[in-house]
Amino acid sequence: MENRVILQEWFDRVDSEKSGSITAVQLKAKKSLAVGNLQFPLSVVHQMIKMYDFDRNGTMSFQEFVALNNFLLKVQHAFSDLERGRGFLVPDDVFEALLKIGFKLDSPAFYSVCETFDQSKNGRFRLDDFISICIFLQSARNLFNSFDTAKQGRVTLDLNQFVYCTANCRI
Repeated sequence: MENRVILQEWFDRVDSEKSGSITAVQLKAKKSLAVGNLQFPLSVVHQMIKMYDFDRNGTMSFQEFVALNNFLLKVQHAFSDLERGRGFLVPDDVFEALLKIGFKLDSPAFYSVCETFDQSKNGRFRLDDFISICIFLQSARNLFNSFDTAKQGRVTLDLNQFVYCTANCRI
């Protein structure tokens, strides 16, 4: 309950126009993300909003903000459990942390994601790198689930659907 009150206060500070929703620009500008003083590019903040924009209006309501916050806390805890005071994860740790969050990838998919999100190309993933990986994977999962209406774990996409998916997962 106390956490929800704090989140409401954060949300109200970010919602400077008192519209009941916040934009990516407002979210980025107010440093209102629960993971501390990390700075994310606006494209990543847009993707964060897309992940939990349940009504698809391009903004984030308080309920959507709470869902995003819960996701980010889960990601941060998985990172903290494995970073061992180093401030970063190595690929084996990333794999284990992703499993803790519920992402099970095969080796080719996992190493492709690591290569894409290893900003410094040194095999060390800081918290912001790891959060970006998780945002990408959650976005991909959300899109996949929207096409997997039979819940069989498989989808067939035509080129237009594939392009739509790749464009919506890009950060």
